[in-house]
Amino acid sequence: MSTYLEERIKYYDEEYRAGRALISDKQFDKLEKNLLRIDPKCDYFNERNNLMLPSLPKDQISEFIEDLLPDTRLLIQPKIDGVAIAIKYIDGKFDSAITRKGKDVSRKIEAIKSIPQEVKVRSIFVVRGELFAPEERPSYSQRIASGYLRSGNYQPNPKIAFCAFQIINSNCNEYESLSHLRKLGFTIPEIVEANRTSQVETFRKAWSSGKLFSNYPTDGIVVKINSRKLQLIREKSNSDNPYWQVAIKS
Repeated sequence: MSTYLEERIKYYDEEYRAGRALISDKQFDKLEKNLLRIDPKCDYFNERNNLMLPSLPKDQISEFIEDLLPDTRLLIQPKIDGVAIAIKYIDGKFDSAITRKGKDVSRKIEAIKSIPQEVKVRSIFVVRGELFAPEERPSYSQRIASGYLRSGNYQPNPKIAFCAFQIINSNCNEYESLSHLRKLGFTIPEIVEANRTSQVETFRKAWSSGKLFSNYPTDGIVVKINSRKLQLIREKSNSDNPYWQVAIKS
């Protein structure tokens, strides 16, 4: 049973990344949870944990905020539906770019004019973000972005944009990291701040009703702990939810 389920999940995942979503995100998440319950040590989860850019954990709001202090400062961003990209700079110069599974797409990403070719940062600097089509619906946004990366055409698609939302291994809090990215010339996502955990549900409902992040092709929201200190505490905790950021899709 677990082998068949694992094969189906891999198939659905491959089709989704090729721009041919066969089932909804909610249905896919349910299949993943069933496989995790049946066979948590299967190859699918081992491979996923070895990805260069692991996907954001998906959870319910109540589960994510469990164990958080009521006044923990949270940042909420749009969950943009596109292709996850990591861009590396060495001594301030563009070096390389990879997809979530480690595929080198440097030439494709370097051709996008909105992405800085140089940044005023020494040593190694890695940015995580999303390649997407701003004017399209979520599923089409992902399809256009992945199609551009697969094509043999190295002329940038004018419909494509890049939004940076994280500095890998930054020692700053999230708000400071995003502000730094903007100063370096990157486009960053819209942000709203929740000073109380109880506000997260309010913002989720606002997104769901189209009143929040409507300028992006989204399939959810991303909730992040702002404090770097609290992020590290969360990562090292023994709780069932050792994540400092989570994607909420429903």
